[in-house]
Formats: sequence, C-alpha cells, structure tokens
Amino acid sequence: MRCSSLVGSVIRYYPVLTLKVFDPTNLPDKITVMSTQSSGPSGSPVRLPGIIGVDHIGIAVPDLEVAIAFYQEKFGFEVAHREVNEEQGVAEAMIQVGPASHEVKLQLLAPLTPESAIARFLDKSGPGIQQLAYRVTNIEIACASVRARGMRLLYESPRRGTAGSLINFIHPKDAGGVLVELVEPAAH
Repeated sequence: MRCSSLVGSVIRYYPVLTLKVFDPTNLPDKITVMSTQSSGPSGSPVRLPGIIGVDHIGIAVPDLEVAIAFYQEKFGFEVAHREVNEEQGVAEAMIQVGPASHEVKLQLLAPLTPESAIARFLDKSGPGIQQLAYRVTNIEIACASVRARGMRLLYESPRRGTAGSLINFIHPKDAGGVLVELVEPAAH
C-alpha cells in the first residue's frame, strides 16, 4: 500500500505500514521451510517462515522505575509484566499499550550492570528505541531461514527471553541497521 503527496508539481510516493491482527485460531498444523530464496518466481519476496506479527518494541532506559512512571503518568499505560533477566543483564517491564487483545507492547529495558548490552547501547546512543521484535511460531525454523538467507544471528542457539519465551537476534548490519529480535512466546 502506498500513499502519495503533492510536493510542488512532483508526485512522491511513500510506503504505508500496515499491520495484521494475529489470529491464534488460524495457525497451520505444521510449518515447513519451502524455499530459502529471497524472491519468488514472479520476483515477489518470499516471506520469512513463521513471522506472525510484531511482538514488541524494545526501549532502552537508564532507570526502569522512572520510565514506568513516565509511561503511566503521560500515557496511562499499564505494566503487563516485570522481570529481571540475569542472563541478558536487564531489568524489564512489558507495557500494555492498548486493550489486552492488542498484541504489540513496549518493552522497557534497564541495565543491571555497566557491562550489559543495554548499558553499552545507552552509553553509545542514549535512551530510546533499541530493537524491533517479531513474533514467530517456531524459533528454530525462523533462525534456520534467517541463516539460509545469509543473515547473521547474535546467538548460535535461541536463549530464554521475557516470560519464558525463546529469542534470538538478527545482527543489525544484516537487517538494515535495526536490531531485530525473533520471539517465540512460551506455551501457556
């Protein structure tokens, strides 16, 4: 989908982002990687298998309590989940942006130590968006497909993420300068 605007006498087209709503009642019984090529026979892109939507947007913050208070006071958002992930070196809070049926959340990430990846990000870039996370149905299939397309992952095998999820990251140099997280939610 594109939209246009008139600037002088030139028409310029801008891409418009559209999001699909995740429907857990419409999942396939089995997911198979059918192709590792980056485009189909007609030149259209072959979608990375298993991506079912945006899971969350990670935001690096120096102080988790101050950030939570900001999002509560300024936007009225609620904390959906909090935890400390020692392996990742972060204290985190998942912020519910809309109704519970709205899947995309904000993940506030504060460093536990000066050596953590979030501390290094804050030192280099300051507070702000640190990652974009896609929800996947199967982390192993998604990682295999990422590697087959020539992209690097930060971890050899998936690690534990928020609320028992499995995660891995696509290197920003292979993802258009964006740190992309792949998230397979824990089965509940």
